[in-house]
Amino acid sequence: MREGWEYKKLGEVCCPKNKIQRAARCFDSSDKILYIDISSIDNTMQKVTDITSVTFGDAPSRAQQKIEYGDIVVSTVRPNLKNIAIIDRYEPNIVASSGFCVLRNTECIERNYLFHYVTSDIFTQHLMKITTGANYPAVRDQDVRDSIIPLPPKSTQLAIVSELDKIKELIRLKKEQLKDFDNLAQSIFYEMFGDPVENDKGWEVMKLKEIVSDDCSISYGIVQPGDGVENGVPVVRPVDMTETFISRQGLKNTTKEISDSYKRTILKGDEILMCVRGTTGLVAMASPELKGCNVTRGITPIECGPSCNKWFIYYQISNPSIQQHIAEYTRGITLKQINMKDVREIPLCLPPLPLQHLFAQCIEQIEHQKAEVQKAIIDLETLLAARMQYWFE
Repeated sequence: MREGWEYKKLGEVCCPKNKIQRAARCFDSSDKILYIDISSIDNTMQKVTDITSVTFGDAPSRAQQKIEYGDIVVSTVRPNLKNIAIIDRYEPNIVASSGFCVLRNTECIERNYLFHYVTSDIFTQHLMKITTGANYPAVRDQDVRDSIIPLPPKSTQLAIVSELDKIKELIRLKKEQLKDFDNLAQSIFYEMFGDPVENDKGWEVMKLKEIVSDDCSISYGIVQPGDGVENGVPVVRPVDMTETFISRQGLKNTTKEISDSYKRTILKGDEILMCVRGTTGLVAMASPELKGCNVTRGITPIECGPSCNKWFIYYQISNPSIQQHIAEYTRGITLKQINMKDVREIPLCLPPLPLQHLFAQCIEQIEHQKAEVQKAIIDLETLLAARMQYWFE
């Protein structure tokens, strides 16, 4: 133990659970609320990015906890996904799912120190150890509150927060660079092809199902891949779609028997992968190293046919106009998804193939620059993890 440090339970440094107001006591059925559940959180940025506006009477039955600015929400359902966020909005009517443990700091702990700790790998690994349930993994709210946190003096907490904030800010700036590259790619797309929905340049329009290869069925992946097995078949999940190219490293495995029962979605390693559950319309590229892998129910592989270039299709699906089209066909509140029939019917413009290839050449140069930035992000994230381990272990 470091000199002057204490080790306390989260429940001792945060407000008791009974201090978190029950939504039913705060809202009438006609009141408008902002509802947060697991799908509301970007677990790579650890921020709330998607809040559903709904009347309290129409909200899911799990809409039970009224939360405030500065509260930290920790998912108790599938906690190993790092569905953790700090509420950064001053809205008076935010309601969180009962699937979150809500941590509200007291005077003895700095809020951002608490947030850094619960987003550290040390805390995540602890949650994984106390998680129970094979088909529906979860951890009890009380078990989260019983977790131990190292507690230095306030001045040390502030110094640690300052150090970790600086590294996180560098990571944020690098990620902004990636967004700038993506915006540049979309600008080139608009300049060459115009808006793909308005199609003011009069390109031929075809449905997605008409431009894929003959053996691409545009199908759902594995419904229940299981908990993971050693030396099995790697499976791509929506949570793995964090970069343009998906790496084989870190993927969970399913059995060969389960994978073989979904032969239509076994990857060749050159497909576009599109998310059809949760963040519908999100796309990523399958790299050659993914050959032989499979995907889960939330993803459909798209293999381009001879009439189209995959980079052109990738950026057309990523285009805001096509994303809006996908959003209009997305259904559900607690679990957003788009029917496969509607995916197959997505209309895409199809300029001459040489023009598509010219666009792809520009994109390959941009992707090279993005790869350099992504390497810098990985280095910074490694540094952040090392510093968190030093302070929190």
